[in-house]
Amino acid sequence: MTHGKYFEDLNVGDTFTHDQRRTVTEMDNVLFCALTMNDQPLHIDAEFAKQTQFGQRVVNGIFVLGLVVGLSISGLSEGTIVANLSFEKVLQPAPVFHGDTISCETFILDKRNSQSKPDRGIVRMKHLGRKQDGTIICDCERTVMFLKRPTGDEQI
Repeated sequence: MTHGKYFEDLNVGDTFTHDQRRTVTEMDNVLFCALTMNDQPLHIDAEFAKQTQFGQRVVNGIFVLGLVVGLSISGLSEGTIVANLSFEKVLQPAPVFHGDTISCETFILDKRNSQSKPDRGIVRMKHLGRKQDGTIICDCERTVMFLKRPTGDEQI
């Protein structure tokens, strides 16, 4: 079952405030670092991190980016996305720590028909991830290929 929006449902200027939020745990950070072979002590060594400007471990930024994008899926692109085409202008202006709760909003920046696939369209969007206090922790642009609404003639 498709819960996402089709290409035709998205308009330049649309804003989506996603309902789903996620509190980041120590396990999320440590497991992500282990799975990606990232042994940066700032992420996994509490004693090392105490000596840094943060005074504690910082959650892996690639995990944060993935989480922010993931929070946008339900209701926006679930079942209607074909592919991520690019991530651009990824900014992470503030750190995320264990226990922070992350939310996401999405802004539709641009859209066009696919030149090679008439049943698809290309959408450029901006995701803003925020902590529970409103601090922006991730700001990125993402270009995605969306399905167009089925007409009944094609198979998906």
